[in-house]
Amino acid sequence: MTRGLDLDQVPVELRAAVVATLAAVGLDDGHISLSLVSPERIAELNQVHRGKPQPTDVLSFPIDGIGPVNGPRELGDIVICPEQSADLIEAAVHGTLHLCGYDHETDRGEMLALQDEIIGALELAGSSR
Repeated sequence: MTRGLDLDQVPVELRAAVVATLAAVGLDDGHISLSLVSPERIAELNQVHRGKPQPTDVLSFPIDGIGPVNGPRELGDIVICPEQSADLIEAAVHGTLHLCGYDHETDRGEMLALQDEIIGALELAGSSR
């Protein structure tokens, strides 16, 4: 656990990306679950939750978001399909930003710009590759 973060259900190799993303949006508390799944499983989840029957790279399922909460914060779940992801670090950052309320389908490029900044900082720190 890092400060108020519970990342026990995030693969060790993706924790730095999740921590950096949460720091970039000003969060230092909450629980996140991140699972790596097969193309079949992510296609099933994509169909059920988005009405799209094909596999995708990453899905996020926010719970508490970033506003005030009573008790421990439950940020949500991220599901990544390695076979559909060109870069697992990028997928982890992307999914975490979605848990924090960002949406590249409705914003004016802010989410993807922040994603690029976070990934750039991770690359400079040498912790993403």
